[in-house]
Amino acid sequence: MNRNIVHIDLDTFFVSCERLLNPELNNRPVLVGGITGRGVVAACSYEARQYGIHSAMPMRMAQQLCPHAIVVKGNSSIYSKFSDTITEIISEQAPLYEKSSIDEFYIDVSGMDKFYGSYKWAQELRDRIIKETHLPISFALATNKTVSKVATNEVKPNNYMQIEEGREKGFLAPLVVKKIPMVGDQTYKMLLSMGVKYVKTIQEMPIELMEKVMGKNGVALWKKAQGIDNSLVEPYHERKSISSSLTFEKDTIDVTALKKLLLAMAEKLAFYLRNGNKLTSCVTVTVRYSDFDTRTRQKRIPYTSLDHTLIATVMELFDQLYTRRVLVRLVGVRFSHLIGGSYQMRLFEDNEKLIRLYQQMDKMRNRFGQNAVQRASTLGTRGIGQMSNPFNGQPPVIPAHRRI
Repeated sequence: MNRNIVHIDLDTFFVSCERLLNPELNNRPVLVGGITGRGVVAACSYEARQYGIHSAMPMRMAQQLCPHAIVVKGNSSIYSKFSDTITEIISEQAPLYEKSSIDEFYIDVSGMDKFYGSYKWAQELRDRIIKETHLPISFALATNKTVSKVATNEVKPNNYMQIEEGREKGFLAPLVVKKIPMVGDQTYKMLLSMGVKYVKTIQEMPIELMEKVMGKNGVALWKKAQGIDNSLVEPYHERKSISSSLTFEKDTIDVTALKKLLLAMAEKLAFYLRNGNKLTSCVTVTVRYSDFDTRTRQKRIPYTSLDHTLIATVMELFDQLYTRRVLVRLVGVRFSHLIGGSYQMRLFEDNEKLIRLYQQMDKMRNRFGQNAVQRASTLGTRGIGQMSNPFNGQPPVIPAHRRI
């Protein structure tokens, strides 16, 4: 049976939501994101993109490129409500779907052609979403996830297309290789240094050469360039990590304040682990200096979800990282290699009294709020605030980066 995969993408989702709330933003360059001097662009309208603006660009730079652009702080709760509405519509009609982000979906409609045209069905689903939400939406139908996603990006804005079976390779050939989802900036630079700019070049290269140069990633990239992708549409992805990071409004060299913030982040993430019945075995700390030099260090530890172990590891890694003694722009903490399960006491390192203390602290936080109980050393910490529990709901919500 031939596979039929639909990729749906809501065009400039944040901007489109803002325009529904404020029609005066229509047909004008709009920037959604941080409004402070250190903020970044979370989303921008097509009118703004004409000036070279793109997401993740510093807001200050974007305003320099387009001084008359309208800057909107954004409202994540509004965007989530629209996303939930669209998810509900898709869940009612789709046999199998995957929500890959707040504004992207994959739908497996394989076999539907026997009863009803897959392409026609996708068009009618798009029409219903537009009718009920008034949001622009693009989609593409192809034989796999990679080709359908690339095709959706090519057909934007507010349009749709189908790549029929057997035409995947020809469709991809003339495209710039960076349009393949797994190719980031660094990989693209490396490919350019090899004389590879277009997908067709990779299609003509031996797979052995790609493996020699890039290892397993080279093999995966070669297959995607041929239009081969056997990955399944999965309705749920088990979370493998949780993280939190803070970008300062003003660069700092205050080591005491930096450690205080890292401690607060580790404490809050540990609370989420216990609430989600998760354990971590890998701790990563990130430090970004004022010149954007970013350093990370990680350490493997026995599986745990207890504050004192995780905080001690975070402090140890920070001491190893912070060696330049220059201004710091960002710090972050990540717990990865997560597994499900409750923490088992270590015979000599832990005690029952400590475990009960954590249990009572978590009960108070769940009843009165995340900040109901804090260590004295984290009191007054700004910027952490209330964060979404990453283990509530499907798909899981990644804790948002916070700015102070």
